[in-house]
Formats: sequence, C-alpha cells, structure tokens
Amino acid sequence: METRFLGIPELVDVPSVAVVVDVMRAFTVAAWAFAQGAEKIVLAESLDEALALKTRHPDWVALKDGPPAPGFDLVNSPGLLRSVDLGGRTVVQKTTAGTVGALAVKEASLVLCAGFVVAEATARLLRARRSAGVTFVVTGEDGRADEDLACAQYIARRAAGTGTDPAEFLRRAAESRAATELAEGVRQGVHPDDVALCCEVDRFPFAMVATSEGPLMVLRPHAVPSPADEDLV
Repeated sequence: METRFLGIPELVDVPSVAVVVDVMRAFTVAAWAFAQGAEKIVLAESLDEALALKTRHPDWVALKDGPPAPGFDLVNSPGLLRSVDLGGRTVVQKTTAGTVGALAVKEASLVLCAGFVVAEATARLLRARRSAGVTFVVTGEDGRADEDLACAQYIARRAAGTGTDPAEFLRRAAESRAATELAEGVRQGVHPDDVALCCEVDRFPFAMVATSEGPLMVLRPHAVPSPADEDLV
C-alpha cells in the first residue's frame, strides 16, 4: 500500500482513498457521538450552514469548536460529549480543521475520518478494501500537527500489517502543541479529560465513513470485518 501524508493546502488532486485525521478533537468527538447513539453526523461547510441546517431541522444537534454560542447545542469536546444521550439523533459538526479536511476530499471514492480512538478499525477497513494507495490528510496546523501526523503514521503501519506499538505515537500526540493548548486552557470549550480521551487507542470498534448524500457530506459508523474474516472480504 502506497501512502502519502498531506496537509489540506497540499491537496491538489482527488485521491482515490483518503483518511482524514483530526485527533484533537473533531474525529475523537465524532466517534464519541456515535458511541452515545448518534445516527449520523453532517459535516458543515461553515458555521452559517450549520445554523441553517439546525433551523431547518430543529431536532438536529449542532456542534462547533470553541466556547458555547447561540444556536449551537454542544461544543467540540469529547469530555463534555460523553455524558450526552444522542440516541437516534443527527449531529451537525463544524470544526476548524477536521470537517474542512473531509470536505476537501469529498470526491474521493472512499473517505474515512479517524483519530486514535478508531485507529485499528480504520486500518482493518483499509486492509479489507486492499487499497493500493491511501492519502492521509493531516488536518491540523496545515499538515504540521504532530498529533494528527502521528496517528496517520500509526494507522498506515497497522494497515500495512505491521505489528506496531502505539506508545511512541501516543507520546507524540500527548506532547503536541494542540495537547498543550488544551491542557493549558488556551482553547475554549474544553474538558480536563479531553487530551486523555483523544489519546485512547482503539476505544471504539468501528471505522467512520463519509459519503455524499445529496448536497451534504455525511459521516456514519462502519462495522469492520474481524481479523479472521479479512482474507474472505
């Protein structure tokens, strides 16, 4: 499997298979939303679009980066989200980097969104699909966010079938600029457990696949084959 690691500004062509990585915190939050019962997540282009969708669908749950704001129900924090019952709900998510990265590759034949919490499931889906080439989109800091790069590199190694200890990759994430800013309160809308939750490897057993549904880009959880079944796919 050929791999490349690109920031959002470096995406000059449409990849066949894209894995969009945002560890802190968009796709950790997305995974928690599914674990809390959400049916699907609509990835919004802008805050205005998120609010417009919420206006048209009052039962949807709108979520954004930063502090609470009028019209939004939740902030982009796994620590805060884990106590919310989202059973059967649709979530509208707009973040600074993760949702932007996913929308930038929406024409790809397969778009996966990932963080450490779904790393192995993502790798197993890539192995099952026998993807010849994969573009990992490192969303944070225009491709320089070490927590996202570390996660992308870890998933790439696991997708290649390499027995890889996650400890060093998790250390890089925990010592990243994003982790420091979250821990020190530089970023708003934060729970004290956010960094630890973002650095939990394989917390959830599903991958997350984004597809175009009409005019919207929609993220859903995706069951993956067990290791014993991968050769049968």
